Amino acid sequence: MILTLTLNPSLDRTIEVGALTRGAVIRAAATHLDPGGKGVNVSRALLANDVRSCAVIPYGGSEGRRLLDLLSAEGIDMIPVPVEGPTRSNVAIAEPDGTVTKVNEPGTALTPAELDTLAGAVLDAARSADWVVASGSLPPGVPVDVYAGLCRRFAGAGINLAVDTSGPALVSAVNAGPALVKPNRDELAEATGTSIACVGDVLDAVGKLRAMGARSVLTSLGADGALLVEDDEQVWYGECAVEEPRSSVGAGDALLAGFLAAGARGGAALAEGLAWAGAAVGLPGSRMPGPADIDRTHVRIGPPDPARPLTPPPRSALGGA
Repeated sequence: MILTLTLNPSLDRTIEVGALTRGAVIRAAATHLDPGGKGVNVSRALLANDVRSCAVIPYGGSEGRRLLDLLSAEGIDMIPVPVEGPTRSNVAIAEPDGTVTKVNEPGTALTPAELDTLAGAVLDAARSADWVVASGSLPPGVPVDVYAGLCRRFAGAGINLAVDTSGPALVSAVNAGPALVKPNRDELAEATGTSIACVGDVLDAVGKLRAMGARSVLTSLGADGALLVEDDEQVWYGECAVEEPRSSVGAGDALLAGFLAAGARGGAALAEGLAWAGAAVGLPGSRMPGPADIDRTHVRIGPPDPARPLTPPPRSALGGA
């Protein structure tokens, strides 16, 4: 079982348009309302592929109740924790070439008592979990070492923790020695102070993260695929072509879900994660792919070429945000 924790979940509304023009009145071609938050998306992707998962989720206000309704309708196994502040709403505007413009609310602060309740729920449920995924941005005022604290508590119990976050929270978590971290290209560059323009730069930056304490690092590189460096120094690189990209929202979460579902080690697990991520990019909104959506024939796995340049900051990405 894979347990997920999302401290800053959301309602995600995706609006598909023919083209985004600043200051213009634009008619939507389609709209989608989905449950959001990185850990929520991981659980949704796992459920869509019949992998057991449970999501620990704080919720508040009418938006929070709507979030729980959407998750219940999908059949997500949840541990909902009521909090005082309202759940945030995010808006994504998707263009036909896969370009996505996102406007994310910051969320509302969690009180120390609410954080303690959430941590307790995670620790209780983690006893039956193979992995715990702690992911996403932190609400305002939440200590940056919250994921690091969970990592230290899980280490003694032999529970594997995967962390997918950014900024100071990522740096703090890495220093606590999680089993796996999943930064995207920008998050990796920020955490290590490294300019990343080619695969060799990614390898150098991942080396810095591992020296800080991370055991294995799965880096999503948008249209350039993903790179995996494991705790035994094995290195894997892979790509997944997407013929008709629609939305990159949640693709990085699908990558992580597929990787964990396939055993979280080696080229085969990386290939599965990339297949799930590529399928997510081809779906509207933040829909998570099921078996009928996943085409593994587009995945290529091989050794990394350090000299290979990376594309400019992605317009269609497998990395997610």
